[in-house]
Amino acid sequence: MNQQKLIAAIKHMEERLHQQAINVREEITAPILDAIYNENTILRKEIANGLKFDFYYRTKIARDFLLSIPVCPDHVWEPQTTKLLSIFSKQAKEVLIGGAYFGDQALIVASEIAGRGGTVHAFEPNKDQYQMLRHNAAVNEIDNVKAWRLGLWNNEKGKLKLIGDDSFAHAELVMDMKEQEDNTVFGTISIDTYVKEQGISHLDLILLDIEGLEYTVLQGASSQLDLPAEEAPNIIFEVHRSYVDWSNGLDQSDIVQYLQSFGYHIFALRDYNSNVDMSGKPVEIIPPDRVFLEGPPHGFNMIAVKKLSILDHPDIKLCYDVSPKLLTHKNSYLHQPTE
Repeated sequence: MNQQKLIAAIKHMEERLHQQAINVREEITAPILDAIYNENTILRKEIANGLKFDFYYRTKIARDFLLSIPVCPDHVWEPQTTKLLSIFSKQAKEVLIGGAYFGDQALIVASEIAGRGGTVHAFEPNKDQYQMLRHNAAVNEIDNVKAWRLGLWNNEKGKLKLIGDDSFAHAELVMDMKEQEDNTVFGTISIDTYVKEQGISHLDLILLDIEGLEYTVLQGASSQLDLPAEEAPNIIFEVHRSYVDWSNGLDQSDIVQYLQSFGYHIFALRDYNSNVDMSGKPVEIIPPDRVFLEGPPHGFNMIAVKKLSILDHPDIKLCYDVSPKLLTHKNSYLHQPTE
């Protein structure tokens, strides 16, 4: 059976077996694909705007992208985050991405801003994914991505090492001098230092998906965060219960309080941690004091903007008292789009 027939058969199986409260993909169909492909398998897939992505079959990102409906989707991962990035990119020229992976978001943004001379500054410390990022930029003849195998941090003195598997890995400081000689260890740089070295007056957009280091990295970006509303970057960043204490409310968490101290307005972003067709559906955002947070430890993306006018867009909708975690196997209104 060739790949196309196999994928079609698995998607048909998911449709036939779909039941509420049972995650058919995770429990039934994913193990089938996992048995066929291994972590060194490289696959290629094209999205609706013509971009082609080569990627390792290593995580849920690869698996869900492979099983996308439609076959040629408009995104690789996190449909509503991708849609919001495209909205923000319409007004952006200098974009910085921490956790660029194989380019799933970076290349989409780069193609959006190329026409006005924009640049994506992409940081990916995982060696294999950094090389795949550069490879995918070359495959698509995209020359406005500056890729760096560095870790973002609040200074440029640290040495970090990834702990964990691929996209789920988190970075930890390496203190032992001998261990720092390991070729898996990488250096760090702060956003403030980077923009100064690159001669960038201000960033327009920052995306951070760096498994718990978001607050630390933003502490190293104070010169950008302190800019007036007309120049300060819009920010999309991940929070996760494993790294962020929201026991007193999301609005009271350190990272939200920190960004608010610079005059930012903060919202949680409702999205699927998957590849799901959301064409025609608005991006839903929630004020941090009206977010439904119950459930097992989980993470989601948030946005920070100084100019609220950028959210006055027909594809952006404010909602209340629902979860930012959209789930295909939960029928409750808490985990489904409001439309």
